[in-house]
Amino acid sequence: MNIVVAPDSFKGSLTSIEASEIMKKAIRSIDSTYEVTLKPMADGGEGTLHSLLLSTEGQQIPITCTGPLGDEIDTAYAIVNSSTAIIECASVAGLVQVPHTKRNPDLTTTFGLGEIMIDALDKGCTSFVFGLGGSATNDGGLGMLIALGMRAWDENGNKVGPFGKDVHRVEMVDFSKIDSRLLNTDIQVACDVDNPLCGERGATKVYGPQKGATDKQLEQYDIALNKYGDVLEGVHGRYYQNIPGAGAAGGLGFALMTLGADLVSGAELLAEAMNVESAIKGADLVLTGEGQSDEQTLYGKAPGYIASLAQKHHVPVVLLSGSLDGDLDKLRERFTGYFSIVNKPLTLEACMENADELLYEQTKQVIHLLQNIMKG
Repeated sequence: MNIVVAPDSFKGSLTSIEASEIMKKAIRSIDSTYEVTLKPMADGGEGTLHSLLLSTEGQQIPITCTGPLGDEIDTAYAIVNSSTAIIECASVAGLVQVPHTKRNPDLTTTFGLGEIMIDALDKGCTSFVFGLGGSATNDGGLGMLIALGMRAWDENGNKVGPFGKDVHRVEMVDFSKIDSRLLNTDIQVACDVDNPLCGERGATKVYGPQKGATDKQLEQYDIALNKYGDVLEGVHGRYYQNIPGAGAAGGLGFALMTLGADLVSGAELLAEAMNVESAIKGADLVLTGEGQSDEQTLYGKAPGYIASLAQKHHVPVVLLSGSLDGDLDKLRERFTGYFSIVNKPLTLEACMENADELLYEQTKQVIHLLQNIMKG
């Protein structure tokens, strides 16, 4: 039997890679001859890079670049299919890289992302895939654009810097010196949020608090990003601020759109990069999973997208979840079967602490059941 294992992470308990390995071990414990293909999914945030590298013949590229606080950090990006750079925002300008005591949008920058893009261009890359989850920044992508060659000035004609605090001062910008190679590149952005750049649902007011923004800063940044957005849109003659996803990663989605990027479903984009559909097309069974499932699983989340691919190719697909809630009839329309991995009364803490064992045992149960049905 050929089985594709393509779970998302079990947030707070298992990464998608860990979940994949556990499920593979459980399958092989039932029958070691089964062929198991791992396609661990991610949503564009932390873990995206490793998921892609595990599922492709990509190369990890170590690099020293500017981190979210402006100091040098050692990180990495990936090149797959010889010319596509995979850049994970969380590993370059990520919230996890900033201690709680230093979280302040004034002090963070996306400059390092631009540096990595230039390095990838120097290595011959002609396309980019960005994962935007987990950013520590609220600079509207100003730092990244400056690293790529954009120039920006304040009302007195002084050049502005690449940090969040500098976005308040932007009055004029010039894209004429931006790296010309970007004109011939394709940029796709894994984005599963639909926030505009500004307003009550914008980058600052929704995500600013977790990045250390005070109530005063929330108001100031919302006004500043609106003005900054107007300036950039005036140069391009196009309007991006209200496009769903413009507010992703502190406005990085907006900045990437000014470079011609397309914002697409993270699950769809990553599945395409990992050739998931091809693997599913040749499979006898697909297993997917996540930490919590309800009808929202069907709308943009990785397991829902995996199920749609399996359904397209008439391959049975089973969902294993930390918990099931909501209108389960909706799940039944997409999944051949769905099961909670919790097999007895447990507290939430106990479920999360023992997620590896619970997932292992429930995977065994599913494979054992299907194996016996097939024999019958």
